[in-house]
Amino acid sequence: MDTRRAPEYALELSADRSNVRDVVKGALHTIFFHRCFVPLQPATHDILEMTLPYVSEDDIETLIEQRTNAFMRALDSASTSQSPQSQPKPGKGHLVVQFLEKKRRKGWFVAKADEETVWETWVIEVTLTSARSEPEAARNRRQMEKQLQTAAMAIIETANGEKDHIPPITSTDSNPFPYQILVNP
Repeated sequence: MDTRRAPEYALELSADRSNVRDVVKGALHTIFFHRCFVPLQPATHDILEMTLPYVSEDDIETLIEQRTNAFMRALDSASTSQSPQSQPKPGKGHLVVQFLEKKRRKGWFVAKADEETVWETWVIEVTLTSARSEPEAARNRRQMEKQLQTAAMAIIETANGEKDHIPPITSTDSNPFPYQILVNP
C-alpha cells in the first residue's frame, strides 16, 4: 500500500468583481497547461497586462468554465448572505485542482473497480477586493497583477522543478491522468 502524501501547492490571489473571473480562469489554465499530458495546441490569453497560457482542449475548457461559474455563484451568495448592519467583508473562496492516478484494485480472484488516487493538489485562495476611491482601485489592480504574476511563476517553477511525484503513464488513454476542480470544498 502506497502511503505517500500527494504534494499540495497553495496560490493566493485577489481580484475585484470585474476581474475575478479572468484571474481565476488564468490561474486554472496555467496549471492545466503545465500539468496536462495530452498534446495541446499552444494558445495564450492576455489578462491584466499579462500573457498567460490557455488550454484549448474542449473538455478542459468546459470544466474550467463550469467551475469558474460555480465559483462566481458561490462568491455572489456569500456576499448577499451578510446582514445589512454588518460591514461588507471581501468575499473569499477556494478552488482545488486535483490530478488523479487510476489504479486497478486487485482482489483475490477478481479484478475490482479502478481506484483514483490524488498525486498532486493545487489550492487557489481568491479574495474579492473592492475600492472606495480611484487611488484604492489602482492599488488593488497593481496587487492583482502582482499576485497573478507571482502565481503564474510559482506554477511554472513547480511544474518544471517538481516531477518526482508524477506517476508513470501506464495507459494508452489520450489523457492518462483524470483531474477535477472543486469549488469551496
